Amino acid sequence: MKARVTVTLKNGVLDPQGKAIEGALSSLGFAGVDGVRQGKVFDIELEGADRAKAEADLTAMCEKLLANTVIENYHVDIL
Repeated sequence: MKARVTVTLKNGVLDPQGKAIEGALSSLGFAGVDGVRQGKVFDIELEGADRAKAEADLTAMCEKLLANTVIENYHVDIL
């Protein structure tokens, strides 16, 4: 089973990397880009076919390691 976990900063948390990307895009001539936020994506392969167990395991992975839940949100998609 394959899954994708997307981790992004919560609204209100400063994103200096996003600001740097926004500035770089502007300097490359991409006008009208505003409010870039960066994040991270994890593609994970899991053994087994139990969707509920996979979802529970992925949520635990996010809570314990993949996301800093104080400043980040995460979203799990089982593909």
